[in-house]
Amino acid sequence: MSGYAQGIVAIFCINLIFAYAIFITAASGQLNLGGAGFQAIGAYSAAVLSNAGWTAGWATVPAAMAVTALAGFLIAFPVLRARGVYMVLATFAFAEVVSGVLLRTKSLGGAIGMVVPDYLALPALAGSAAAAMLFVFFLMTTRFGLAIRAIHDDETVAGVMGVGVRSMQVAVFTLGGALAGLSGALYAHHFSFVEAQYFNSQLSIFVLLFVLIGGTQTAWGPLAGTLFFTLLPELLRVGGSWRFVVFGAAIVVMMIVRPQGMITRALADRLSPRHWRKAPPAIAARGRHGG
Repeated sequence: MSGYAQGIVAIFCINLIFAYAIFITAASGQLNLGGAGFQAIGAYSAAVLSNAGWTAGWATVPAAMAVTALAGFLIAFPVLRARGVYMVLATFAFAEVVSGVLLRTKSLGGAIGMVVPDYLALPALAGSAAAAMLFVFFLMTTRFGLAIRAIHDDETVAGVMGVGVRSMQVAVFTLGGALAGLSGALYAHHFSFVEAQYFNSQLSIFVLLFVLIGGTQTAWGPLAGTLFFTLLPELLRVGGSWRFVVFGAAIVVMMIVRPQGMITRALADRLSPRHWRKAPPAIAARGRHGG
């Protein structure tokens, strides 16, 4: 594999973990526009610990996840007091505060950034991305996953049925923070450098689009959205500067044609082997052959 291809795969793995971090909160009906802030905390936590002499991987990455999980837990209480667009703006403000603090903290490199001495290769990123994806798929099949889906569909009814709405919402912010911290720590160790300008508002918007375009109804959505946003811009490079126009148009068309996302719960159910095993033989045969 060429160095260019390895770079694309590495970005895809980091983006996939990041997308699942945002998906967990979106699956409970909470749109998080502060993803860049959580990823920055994870990246800088790993960078600081690595510069302090901690061994990469087995120590700095879990520690970075713990720090961002704590940040997610703490920020959930004030953020969840807001509703609707105000909650989204509150998460966005959180990311901007984190970026501003990093830019003005000289001990963290300020605007210059920090070098990360320890390196994690592509296999570590791929293994982490696979583990994060499997974890989220498993989580959504548990009672916890059913509870957050119930909150997403109707928060009031979920509360009446005995679901602890506020505790579940705090839990998804905490889990989302941990996964965002994982993506940030892997970014820091793979690219060996962190700077506050990378973790900007555009990154928060993009990762939320990964999830919304892919779909929030099933855990396949973030995978589809990350593939779309990571690979399509690379495929459009042959078009020169026009690739941005084509890419933007593709996003608009996708939002018009599939406002519920690329992968919906109904589509995932229809494509599952379990569906075809339960279907009558004639219907299953037509489905397999595109009938």
